[in-house]
Amino acid sequence: MKPVLDACCGSRMFWFDAKDPRALFVDCRRMKTEAIWKSANGMATRYCNVCPDIVADFRALPFPNETFWHVVFDPPHLLHVGDNAWMAKKYGKLPRDWRPLTHDGFHECMRVLRQFGTLIFKWNEYNIPVRDVVDAIGVQPMYGHKSGKQSKTHWMAFLKIDNCGNIHCNGGNCEHAQLGAEHREIVKAIFSKEGTAA
Repeated sequence: MKPVLDACCGSRMFWFDAKDPRALFVDCRRMKTEAIWKSANGMATRYCNVCPDIVADFRALPFPNETFWHVVFDPPHLLHVGDNAWMAKKYGKLPRDWRPLTHDGFHECMRVLRQFGTLIFKWNEYNIPVRDVVDAIGVQPMYGHKSGKQSKTHWMAFLKIDNCGNIHCNGGNCEHAQLGAEHREIVKAIFSKEGTAA
Protein backbone atom coordinates (compact mmCIF):
# COMPACT_ATOMS: atom_id res chain seq x y z
CA MET A 1 0.00 0.00 0.00
CA LYS A 2 1.18 3.52 -0.76
CA PRO A 3 2.23 5.60 2.28
CA VAL A 4 0.12 8.71 1.54
CA LEU A 5 -3.66 9.09 1.21
CA ASP A 6 -5.52 12.04 -0.29
CA ALA A 7 -9.00 11.24 1.03
CA CYS A 8 -10.94 13.73 -1.14
CA CYS A 9 -8.56 14.54 -3.96
CA GLY A 10 -10.86 16.41 -6.34
CA SER A 11 -8.77 17.64 -9.27
CA ARG A 12 -5.52 17.47 -7.22
CA MET A 13 -4.95 21.22 -7.50
CA PHE A 14 -2.44 21.68 -4.67
CA TRP A 15 -0.21 18.75 -5.62
CA PHE A 16 3.16 19.63 -7.13
CA ASP A 17 2.96 16.30 -8.96
CA ALA A 18 -0.67 15.28 -9.59
CA LYS A 19 0.56 11.75 -10.28
CA ASP A 20 2.85 11.47 -7.26
CA PRO A 21 3.61 7.72 -7.01
CA ARG A 22 3.68 7.85 -3.19
CA ALA A 23 0.02 8.87 -2.93
CA LEU A 24 -3.29 7.05 -3.26
CA PHE A 25 -6.03 9.38 -4.49
CA VAL A 26 -9.64 8.89 -3.34
CA ASP A 27 -12.80 10.83 -4.15
CA CYS A 28 -16.54 10.13 -4.06
CA ARG A 29 -16.98 11.01 -7.75
CA ARG A 30 -15.35 10.65 -11.12
CA MET A 31 -15.47 13.38 -13.81
CA LYS A 32 -13.63 13.25 -17.11
CA THR A 33 -13.00 16.66 -18.72
CA GLU A 34 -16.46 17.92 -17.84
CA ALA A 35 -17.45 21.48 -18.76
CA ILE A 36 -18.55 23.12 -15.51
CA TRP A 37 -18.86 26.75 -16.70
CA LYS A 38 -19.29 28.71 -19.92
CA SER A 39 -19.13 32.45 -20.41
CA ALA A 40 -22.22 34.32 -21.59
CA ASN A 41 -20.71 34.82 -25.04
CA GLY A 42 -19.65 31.19 -25.26
CA MET A 43 -16.02 32.11 -25.85
CA ALA A 44 -14.65 30.70 -22.59
CA THR A 45 -15.19 27.35 -20.89
CA ARG A 46 -13.96 25.92 -17.60
CA TYR A 47 -13.36 22.19 -17.40
CA CYS A 48 -12.89 19.88 -14.44
CA ASN A 49 -11.22 16.48 -14.13
CA VAL A 50 -11.70 14.28 -11.07
CA CYS A 51 -9.90 10.98 -11.62
CA PRO A 52 -9.35 9.17 -8.29
CA ASP A 53 -7.58 5.84 -8.00
CA ILE A 54 -10.49 4.64 -5.86
CA VAL A 55 -14.05 5.98 -5.69
CA ALA A 56 -15.14 6.04 -2.03
CA ASP A 57 -16.84 8.19 0.61
CA PHE A 58 -14.27 9.71 3.01
CA ARG A 59 -16.59 8.72 5.88
CA ALA A 60 -16.23 5.03 4.98
CA LEU A 61 -12.75 4.47 3.59
CA PRO A 62 -12.10 0.91 2.32
CA PHE A 63 -8.83 0.48 4.21
CA PRO A 64 -7.79 -1.27 7.43
CA ASN A 65 -6.91 0.63 10.59
CA GLU A 66 -3.49 2.31 10.54
CA THR A 67 -2.68 1.95 6.84
CA PHE A 68 -1.09 5.30 5.88
CA TRP A 69 1.74 7.40 7.25
CA HIS A 70 0.32 10.66 5.96
CA VAL A 71 -3.28 11.70 5.15
CA VAL A 72 -4.53 14.83 3.41
CA PHE A 73 -8.13 15.83 4.23
CA ASP A 74 -9.61 18.56 2.04
CA PRO A 75 -13.40 18.18 2.34
CA PRO A 76 -16.00 20.44 0.70
CA HIS A 77 -16.22 23.85 2.39
CA LEU A 78 -19.02 25.56 0.45
CA LEU A 79 -22.40 25.82 2.15
CA HIS A 80 -24.29 28.66 0.49
CA VAL A 81 -23.91 27.85 -3.19
CA GLY A 82 -26.29 26.52 -5.84
CA ASP A 83 -26.15 22.85 -6.79
CA ASN A 84 -25.37 23.72 -10.41
CA ALA A 85 -22.86 26.49 -9.67
CA TRP A 86 -19.41 25.83 -11.14
CA MET A 87 -17.83 26.16 -7.69
CA ALA A 88 -20.11 23.41 -6.35
CA LYS A 89 -19.19 21.19 -9.28
CA LYS A 90 -15.48 21.83 -8.79
CA TYR A 91 -15.18 21.81 -5.00
CA GLY A 92 -18.30 19.98 -3.86
CA LYS A 93 -21.01 21.29 -1.55
CA LEU A 94 -21.72 20.77 2.14
CA PRO A 95 -25.14 19.68 3.40
CA ARG A 96 -27.01 22.08 5.65
CA ASP A 97 -26.13 19.88 8.64
CA TRP A 98 -22.40 19.86 7.82
CA ARG A 99 -21.01 19.07 11.27
CA PRO A 100 -21.55 15.26 11.28
CA LEU A 101 -20.05 14.91 7.79
CA THR A 102 -16.93 16.88 8.71
CA HIS A 103 -16.56 15.17 12.10
CA ASP A 104 -17.01 11.66 10.70
CA GLY A 105 -14.70 12.30 7.77
CA PHE A 106 -11.91 13.60 10.00
CA HIS A 107 -12.11 10.66 12.41
CA GLU A 108 -12.27 8.15 9.57
CA CYS A 109 -9.06 9.65 8.20
CA MET A 110 -7.51 9.34 11.66
CA ARG A 111 -8.59 5.70 11.78
CA VAL A 112 -6.58 4.78 8.68
CA LEU A 113 -3.58 6.86 9.83
CA ARG A 114 -0.66 4.97 11.38
CA GLN A 115 0.80 5.63 14.80
CA PHE A 116 2.79 8.89 14.79
CA GLY A 117 1.46 9.62 11.33
CA THR A 118 0.44 13.13 10.32
CA LEU A 119 -2.85 14.46 8.96
CA ILE A 120 -3.11 17.76 7.11
CA PHE A 121 -6.60 19.28 7.17
CA LYS A 122 -7.24 21.98 4.56
CA TRP A 123 -10.20 24.30 5.08
CA ASN A 124 -11.42 27.51 3.45
CA GLU A 125 -13.47 29.95 5.53
CA TYR A 126 -15.65 30.95 2.57
CA ASN A 127 -18.79 30.18 4.61
CA ILE A 128 -17.73 28.54 7.87
CA PRO A 129 -14.94 29.79 10.21
CA VAL A 130 -12.19 27.41 11.25
CA ARG A 131 -13.10 27.71 14.94
CA ASP A 132 -16.50 26.10 14.17
CA VAL A 133 -14.82 23.30 12.22
CA VAL A 134 -12.37 22.57 15.05
CA ASP A 135 -15.31 22.54 17.46
CA ALA A 136 -17.16 20.09 15.18
CA ILE A 137 -14.30 17.58 14.95
CA GLY A 138 -13.50 17.92 18.66
CA VAL A 139 -9.71 17.91 18.24
CA GLN A 140 -7.31 20.85 18.44
CA PRO A 141 -4.67 21.01 15.68
CA MET A 142 -1.01 21.25 16.67
CA TYR A 143 -0.42 24.24 14.42
CA GLY A 144 -1.66 25.77 11.18
CA HIS A 145 -1.04 28.30 8.46
CA LYS A 146 -3.26 30.74 6.54
CA SER A 147 -2.91 31.24 2.80
CA GLY A 148 -4.75 32.69 -0.17
CA LYS A 149 -5.44 36.28 -1.24
CA GLN A 150 -7.70 36.91 1.76
CA SER A 151 -5.97 34.42 4.09
CA LYS A 152 -9.14 32.34 4.28
CA THR A 153 -7.51 29.01 3.46
CA HIS A 154 -6.15 27.21 6.53
CA TRP A 155 -3.75 24.27 6.61
CA MET A 156 -3.91 22.48 9.98
CA ALA A 157 -1.57 19.72 11.19
CA PHE A 158 -2.52 16.78 13.43
CA LEU A 159 -0.41 13.98 14.88
CA LYS A 160 -1.81 10.57 15.76
CA ILE A 161 -0.61 9.28 19.13
CA ASP A 162 -2.54 6.34 20.55
CA ASN A 163 -1.67 5.19 24.05
CA CYS A 164 -5.05 4.40 25.58
CA GLY A 165 -6.82 2.10 23.12
CA ASN A 166 -8.65 4.87 21.28
CA ILE A 167 -8.06 6.25 17.81
CA HIS A 168 -5.99 9.16 19.10
CA CYS A 169 -5.36 11.00 22.35
CA ASN A 170 -4.27 14.36 20.95
CA GLY A 171 -4.24 16.49 24.07
CA GLY A 172 -6.71 14.39 26.03
CA ASN A 173 -9.45 14.27 23.40
CA CYS A 174 -9.56 10.48 23.49
CA GLU A 175 -13.30 9.94 23.61
CA HIS A 176 -13.67 9.87 19.81
CA ALA A 177 -13.82 7.01 17.29
CA GLN A 178 -13.04 3.72 19.05
CA LEU A 179 -10.54 1.44 17.36
CA GLY A 180 -11.82 -1.70 15.68
CA ALA A 181 -12.14 -4.74 17.95
CA GLU A 182 -9.25 -6.55 16.31
CA HIS A 183 -6.82 -3.69 16.77
CA ARG A 184 -7.92 -3.14 20.37
CA GLU A 185 -7.02 -6.76 21.12
CA ILE A 186 -3.57 -6.19 19.63
CA VAL A 187 -3.10 -3.10 21.78
CA LYS A 188 -4.18 -5.01 24.91
CA ALA A 189 -1.81 -7.85 24.09
CA ILE A 190 1.11 -5.44 23.76
CA PHE A 191 0.31 -3.77 27.08
CA SER A 192 -0.15 -7.18 28.77
CA LYS A 193 3.30 -8.27 27.63
CA GLU A 194 4.73 -5.11 29.14
CA GLY A 195 2.84 -5.69 32.38
CA THR A 196 0.57 -2.66 31.88
CA ALA A 197 -3.22 -2.79 31.74
CA ALA A 198 -4.65 -1.44 28.46
